[in-house]
Amino acid sequence: RNKQVWQSCPFLLCNGVFSRRIKKRAMIDISGKEPTTRMAVAVARVRLSAEALEAVRTGMLPKGPAQEVARLAGIMAAKKCSELIPFCHQVPLDQVQVEVAVGRDCVEIRATARARAATGVEMEALTAVAIAALTIYDMCKALDPAATITDVRVLRKTGGKHGDWAFEEEEPCQPADE
Repeated sequence: RNKQVWQSCPFLLCNGVFSRRIKKRAMIDISGKEPTTRMAVAVARVRLSAEALEAVRTGMLPKGPAQEVARLAGIMAAKKCSELIPFCHQVPLDQVQVEVAVGRDCVEIRATARARAATGVEMEALTAVAIAALTIYDMCKALDPAATITDVRVLRKTGGKHGDWAFEEEEPCQPADE
């Protein structure tokens, strides 16, 4: 039974080396594409208890100020995207912005990636919010073991062959009462 599961998986690692089956997959050739200005915005949310949200809001977590650490982790992750995702192109990023906002019921993370390139920057924006969300989770897990990462997605993108695209956005986290 276990052998059947492994045989159906297209990406196998055997002793740390990709199996023969992966040789059929390849990175897309973008050498013939003209570089254009690309931009992508992605979002992720981390649902937390009231106690954990307050600790994030005030920066009073044992590991330090979660909002700033997550912001930096997201920026660093976007720059490493092609090292993490096997067929993702290395994109010369012009800018990555990561914003972390604490609401009444969650932490919302938004990342914007920009580049002049022959391929889009959606993966870089998604990687930024995913790693920033994981950072928030890591820093809050002692206070809230039920912390949940949700709603990781691209909100909009511009540039490229397919042009502009936007997700019909739902309500963001409830804003914190000031």
